[in-house]
Amino acid sequence: MMTNSPSYSYPHHPYIGRFAPSPSGPLHFGSLVSALASYLDAKAHHGKWLVRMEDIDPPREIDGAAATILQQLQQHGLYWDGDVLHQSQRSKAYLTVLEKLKQSNLAYPCQCSRQQLKEKGGVHNHPCLPGNPAKPSAIRLAISNDAKVEFKDLFQGQQQQDIKYLVGDMVLYRKDGLFAYQLAVVIDDAFQNITHVIRGSDLLDSTPRQIYLQQQLALHTPLYGHIPIAINSTGHKLSKQNLATPINYDTPAMNVATAIRWLGLPLPKLHHNNCNDLLAWAIQHWQRGLIPPVMERLASS
Repeated sequence: MMTNSPSYSYPHHPYIGRFAPSPSGPLHFGSLVSALASYLDAKAHHGKWLVRMEDIDPPREIDGAAATILQQLQQHGLYWDGDVLHQSQRSKAYLTVLEKLKQSNLAYPCQCSRQQLKEKGGVHNHPCLPGNPAKPSAIRLAISNDAKVEFKDLFQGQQQQDIKYLVGDMVLYRKDGLFAYQLAVVIDDAFQNITHVIRGSDLLDSTPRQIYLQQQLALHTPLYGHIPIAINSTGHKLSKQNLATPINYDTPAMNVATAIRWLGLPLPKLHHNNCNDLLAWAIQHWQRGLIPPVMERLASS
């Protein structure tokens, strides 16, 4: 079986990191932790920190959420470099890559339903079951039969995934006419020259798929680091989907201090009462090795 190990070409390139929220609701503690980790890692390495709004799934978006998220970041002293990139304005770039993949026989149309895939164990592999040409089709990436991806995560260590067996031919373009997350994130990371992706470990399983697509498109592969996700007192991930409590607008310094400690930094109980002081201290004392690889602490919801 072929093993695809990404080659990293960034030892002498300027650090460029990013935070890429979806506007499906305001920030909660878990997303603040992810934003803070990516910010601190970028600034501790004298790099740039970009913000990208992943607004390619209108049915899941909430009106005004994008503006709220940006306002919350600023309230917590997390100021980004350059302009915010909105994926909703990147359709032309995504279509161009889709056409390139189809012309190279690396992508194909698919009408298989979820029920049909469920009967096959939930994993899709070419060829498709018979469909109706008159109905809308998704576009899937044709995964090589011997595709296995390995990479070393900055926090989680060595990772490996058998793409063909565990994932199958993943969707790049949905039947409802929307671009899939895996396609958009790969194209935009390359477009913005992202060198480091620091994010929650709930996205760890997606990383091999993104690396595989990068390899098929001859794009660079960033360094990845997945921090443990924030969980509540019941052990569930804090997310917009499980109605995690939005962070309190009135206590930004307290929110930042709590997030800093959650990331493993031994923040002293000093007179830090504003975000700028807290962030300056955290940048100076940032150490990747202090972050535990697994969820060991609880965050109140």
